[in-house]
Amino acid sequence: MSDASKPNPIISGSWSAVRPHLATWSQPALLALVKNLYDTRAENRDFIQACCQPEEGRSEVLEKYRRKIVDQFYPARGFGKLKLGEARKAIRDYRKATGNLPGTAELLITYVENGAKFTDEYGEIDERFYCSIESALDELSALLRGKSRELYPQFCGRLASVEQLTDGIGWGFHDSIADVVARLVEDFAAPVAAQPGPQQTKTAKTDRPQ
Repeated sequence: MSDASKPNPIISGSWSAVRPHLATWSQPALLALVKNLYDTRAENRDFIQACCQPEEGRSEVLEKYRRKIVDQFYPARGFGKLKLGEARKAIRDYRKATGNLPGTAELLITYVENGAKFTDEYGEIDERFYCSIESALDELSALLRGKSRELYPQFCGRLASVEQLTDGIGWGFHDSIADVVARLVEDFAAPVAAQPGPQQTKTAKTDRPQ
């Protein structure tokens, strides 16, 4: 069989296989590919717009992704479908597209708040539901303890409200929420220690979370 008659090799689905192929494309060809992806699905359009959005347009992007989350619990019409995977994917897509940690934290607390409100209004759901909400809260907690410690004062009141709202809900849900909130309060509380000496004062103020 001649080379001309041989079928084109099939590229596997892994990025490591696709990347070198795309690296040979010209810029116009790559732009055409992005344009096709943009036109194919609304989800793709939202992601590409989020990647390209200037700083002054970030609030609009954040609200679009926030709405994707809220709609799974409280849509404008009808009842929430609780497609939790879609709501969690919206959070991942936003973070991947923008790298914006305050916005990511806002989406995570939005997910937790709406989940808590939903089960408070409609009664106990199921293990899958509660595990998903708890997982989002754990992710938010890790974010607040890590790269976004300065955001905690903005979220501590909302976290306390979630804890109060879930009081009495079973499946260990309230206990899990209360534990995470309590550990955050403990972590961010001013340490009880002897007053620093003159040489330690500056360091103590610098190390204290804002």
